[in-house]
Parts: sequence; structure tokens; C-alpha cells
Amino acid sequence: MYTMAYILNIETATKNCSVSLGYSGQPVDLIEYAGESYSHAEKLYVFIDEILKNNKIKPTDLQAVAVSKGPGSYTGLRIGVSAAKGLAYALNIPLIAVSTLHLLARQIRTDNDAYIIPLIDARRMEVYSAVYDNNYQLIRKVQADILDDKPFDKYLNEKEVIFTGDAVPKTKEIIQHENAFFSNIKYPSAKNLIKISYKKFIDKKFENIAYFEPYYLKDFIVTRKKS
Repeated sequence: MYTMAYILNIETATKNCSVSLGYSGQPVDLIEYAGESYSHAEKLYVFIDEILKNNKIKPTDLQAVAVSKGPGSYTGLRIGVSAAKGLAYALNIPLIAVSTLHLLARQIRTDNDAYIIPLIDARRMEVYSAVYDNNYQLIRKVQADILDDKPFDKYLNEKEVIFTGDAVPKTKEIIQHENAFFSNIKYPSAKNLIKISYKKFIDKKFENIAYFEPYYLKDFIVTRKKS
């Protein structure tokens, strides 16, 4: 059933602070900024305010808020999810969450029978990854991988694999295979949330606002300075 709906989409899991506005699954506007340092705390609410004002949309016109749920930066995820939950609660509208790796995979378009493996840098030789087919169907669930363990050999030996994300540079140093192809796309974007969040809105796949938490995947470790 076709339902008209304005949905605000938020993606802050990486260095890209990204906000989009969708109307019934179609893009209306996008504001994003990717810098070397995380500036989401300063930029996110400014972007939200701008995208609504620029399109003459009041917060009360929104039918849902969608957010990238992780994995990714602990701080970035916390800021994005807190904003999304706050808006959903204040406006009494549904909260929608989507895997960050799914959004990253959606940046790749290919007609080839290939695997798409989005990678998010998890420091050292670790990456957060998942495996999708070229229709964005999940083949292997999200997990943390150590590149030295050659976690993608199975897929490389089967067919073409397209790697994408901010962990591609260090992955290229480890993986040298005739079936390995590397995208220069570094970060997920809220523009790829638009169609997914609308589909979830139609299917009523909502999160519990009170209990929803980002998908950090690994425990956040605080390193204390040595005295």
C-alpha cells in the first residue's frame, strides 16, 4: 500500500555526518560533510535544522526518523542514535534503524554476479564487515574480522568480490587476488537510507525507542593515561 510520508534519515557511524530527507521513498534533500575529525556533535543538529527549513518542513510534518545503527564509531553512533531517539520520542513518531554496512553496500551498483563486502575500519588489522550479493541480500552476517586471518578467501575463490569502505586501503595491502576489486567509496551516506527506511515504514518495522541502542559490535574500551 502506498503511503505518503516524510522521513528524516541520519547517518553518523563514520566520519561522514549525513542527513537526508525522503518523501515516500524518494529523495528530497541531502546535507553531509566528511572531515578528518569527528565533528558530528557540532554539525548534526545544524544539518537537521537546515534540511527541514530549506524544504519548508516542520518537525511535526515528519512521519518517522531513521538512523544508521552501526557498527562504526562509538562516538558517532551515540550522537546519531541519541538525536534520532530524541526526535522520535518528542514527536511521537516511529524510530527506524538500518545496518551501517548495508548502507555502505548499497553504494555499489553492479550487474555482475559478485559479492559486495563493505568494510569499516576497526583499527589495527581489524575491520567490521558483512557479505552481500549484488542484490544486497545478506550472505554473511556482520562481524569483526582480522585481515591477517584471510577471512574473505572463501568468497574470493568463488567469484568476483567488490570491497568498499574506509578500510579498503589497508585491505588492499593484504588481499592480492584476481577476483578482488576495490571501490574508492569510503563512507556510507544517509541518501541510501531513503528507500530502505520507507520500506521499513510501510512494513511497520520499528524500534522500541526506550530500549534501542546502537550496534557497537565490540565493547568500547577507555584507555587511561599513564601517570
